[in-house]
Amino acid sequence: MSDTPTRPAIQRLAADELAQRVQAQLPKWTLEGGALCRVVRTAGWKGTLMVVNTIGHLAEAAWHHPDLAVSYKRVQIALSTHEAAGITARDLALAEKIEQVLMWQPGAEPNPVLEGTPVDPRHAYILYD
Repeated sequence: MSDTPTRPAIQRLAADELAQRVQAQLPKWTLEGGALCRVVRTAGWKGTLMVVNTIGHLAEAAWHHPDLAVSYKRVQIALSTHEAAGITARDLALAEKIEQVLMWQPGAEPNPVLEGTPVDPRHAYILYD
């Protein structure tokens, strides 16, 4: 008996539905080469590592793993579902969670309890777009 739960087969999304959903739900993401893609810019290596570790945690918890290209001031994310040979609802769901967590700015919320990082280049790590 396996400890890994079996997942139902999942179908890739039709091109028109996919384009509409990405435009409406994930405007900073693009469709490139059969993958759902996003570039996150950082202020340097420290920010890049935080972004990669955050994505790593979310992907492992979801058991759905993106391709990452990591460099000094940016992380390129590419999501696709290999078993469906394309982009599926799984990819959209993980992209939404990545976007929600990485782009969270507590200081920008109304009446923030958490103030967020100081507006000072010494403390910057993600360059929000």
